[in-house]
Amino acid sequence: MGKHMAHYLLKKGYNLVVYNRTASKADDLVAAGAKFMSPKEIAEQSDYLFLMLGYPHDVEQMTIDPQEGILKHMKSGSYLIDHTTSKPGLAQKIYEEAKKVNVQSIDAPVSGGDTGARNGCLVVMVGGESEAVEHVRPLFDCFSAKVQ
Repeated sequence: MGKHMAHYLLKKGYNLVVYNRTASKADDLVAAGAKFMSPKEIAEQSDYLFLMLGYPHDVEQMTIDPQEGILKHMKSGSYLIDHTTSKPGLAQKIYEEAKKVNVQSIDAPVSGGDTGARNGCLVVMVGGESEAVEHVRPLFDCFSAKVQ
């Protein structure tokens, strides 16, 4: 689903830097104009960092793990948007850790499946500070039919 969402952002003219554990799965995004980098490199340079991972433990490892977590590398004032269907307790934990490094954390799981992602008509269910959510809403609008 993340690949389809990324394609819509590219179509709207956004510059994207992407990562996938299986690099070849990002080949079509790179061919469409995205750059491929490591999670740490992406965190260090991005204003908005979107996650679409398989499981809550993947999210925890990618964001707040002492060795591998990217949160500590993110720029002050940037936004971490997690589209993974996860656990509310984990979203709260990430939010608290993000506040410590002046990063806005937005929990934004999506509904609509692969078909909704392919057609740009996902429903994004957002949790986060209202000002931060409104700031990133134009990005959500690129690949969703509804943000609630």
